[in-house]
Amino acid sequence: MTVTKKDPVLAVLQLSGGNDAMNTIVPYTDGNYVDNRPFVRIPSESVLPINDKIGFNPAMGPLKKLYDEGKVAIIQGVGYPQPSRSHFRSMDIWHTCEPDKVGDEGWLGRAVRDLDPNKENVLTAVNFGRGLPRALAAPGVPVASVGNLETYGVLTGIDDEDQRLKALDVFSRVYSPMIGRGGVADYLAQTGLDALKGADILSTAAESYSSTVEYGGDTVGQYLRNMVQTHLAGFGTRLLYTTAPYNSFDTHAGEMANHSRLWTETSRAIADFYDDLKEHDASDNVVLLVFTEFGRRVHDNGSGTDHGSGGIAFVVGDAVKGGLYGEYPSLDQDKLLEGDLHFNNDFRGLYSTLLEQWMGLDAKPIVNGSFEQMAFLG
Repeated sequence: MTVTKKDPVLAVLQLSGGNDAMNTIVPYTDGNYVDNRPFVRIPSESVLPINDKIGFNPAMGPLKKLYDEGKVAIIQGVGYPQPSRSHFRSMDIWHTCEPDKVGDEGWLGRAVRDLDPNKENVLTAVNFGRGLPRALAAPGVPVASVGNLETYGVLTGIDDEDQRLKALDVFSRVYSPMIGRGGVADYLAQTGLDALKGADILSTAAESYSSTVEYGGDTVGQYLRNMVQTHLAGFGTRLLYTTAPYNSFDTHAGEMANHSRLWTETSRAIADFYDDLKEHDASDNVVLLVFTEFGRRVHDNGSGTDHGSGGIAFVVGDAVKGGLYGEYPSLDQDKLLEGDLHFNNDFRGLYSTLLEQWMGLDAKPIVNGSFEQMAFLG
């Protein structure tokens, strides 16, 4: 029997806004947690225990089930030196791996360039959501960005196929003459042509898809479903990306209700994503990274939590060796960073692990250096 090796695929879910690490993986037996969270605290009896020190938020039952099955690696205390509490700056650092300056290329944009140096596939990377994350942006690198896969395409409102093809031909001829007129014109022209090609190919992804998995009606569920549809369509896509609704995890106020709702939706969506892939015998070559730009402050503000550091990341998949990686940052007052958790794992080491051990790429030029890798891949 001939066995065809599948190309590894990396999917990324960005929790925009700065997810509260302490109320996600909860240090429920630490007295410092109780003291610092008089109002914004998960009761110890509600926690889904991992061990006698930490456990999952009770809203994360589906993800806890995957963890118990050995499919989830929890990366504790993930961050970088001299952390920024600015959403924009911190996310820019995570996206470009440039902590000392404003970067002009995203780490996954560089990865796309390595994966497809001759630009043979305009769908090597696909983003689901409005706009293009900095992580995927790099000069000359085509990336499709999809708002809704079921309605995605160019000029799809034209019902008559001949009229639509004529309109698309006109559209493409607008771009083609720009090539050769200089760097900016070339970039815009090629981007336009790539978008035309990618849109029509991607619009077929949902046609042959069927599944018994019923995703929730939230945006994260929709986009993770779209990721599965794209993966199953066999377009050769190697990188799939989406973002939880803009800054939704920025829980300055009303955190207990909002954070619970967010993790109820997100945890279910991740489990549905995995189950959907599994149902289609397509889970063996997909790994999902879930990250956020920073954690929250150790002490609550009475209703929520403010920007902090020392976050939590998850890696999910069949290829993952589930468990805890790194130490949970200390909550002792004399070991805090200006009231924040210290980081124990550099996010660039997390990226390097995924790039080299999973995607088979040289991580150094992509993350701008050598960083300690982890052992969460089988």
